[in-house]
Amino acid sequence: MSIQDITTTNNQKKRLLRAINDESILVQSEDGELLVNVAAYVSFKNGLPAEKSNPAPIEAIIGDDILNFDAEYFAFS
Repeated sequence: MSIQDITTTNNQKKRLLRAINDESILVQSEDGELLVNVAAYVSFKNGLPAEKSNPAPIEAIIGDDILNFDAEYFAFS
């Protein structure tokens, strides 16, 4: 299992929780870390309207240059 660890601020975590409320995509662990299933997120993202002005939620909050979609999970701490 490959996990990409990404350091985030509290505000970014709160925004991620508001943006993605599907537990099959994003879950919060007991220690406050957010875990994202990359395959489920990509499927979710592909279902969004394709507008250049509205990037997908994680890319809008974190930035798309940080994410490695080859990982199985993103861990936001």
